[in-house]
Amino acid sequence: MFTVFLKFGENRTLAPQFMDAHKAWIKKGLDDGVFMMVGSLQPNMGGAILAHGVTRDQIDARVNEDPFVVEGIVSAEIMEISPTFADTRLEFMMA
Repeated sequence: MFTVFLKFGENRTLAPQFMDAHKAWIKKGLDDGVFMMVGSLQPNMGGAILAHGVTRDQIDARVNEDPFVVEGIVSAEIMEISPTFADTRLEFMMA
């Protein structure tokens, strides 16, 4: 499981120009079943993604396809989590 932090960078002002492509990238991640949750980092610092069911190489490749990453609008930090315990509602993530 991975948490991805997309923090605004130097080219933040370009965000509106690439927002539709970024949203399409998010939708694909959700449709593919890789992204489990996507949200904003507060206060207005960027975004965060909870991803599951892929390898480190696969999540790296997927994140590097985000138009916001490509254009330097955000920098990506990917943290891998090896779950040890989970609430019963999240047991599927233990695999």
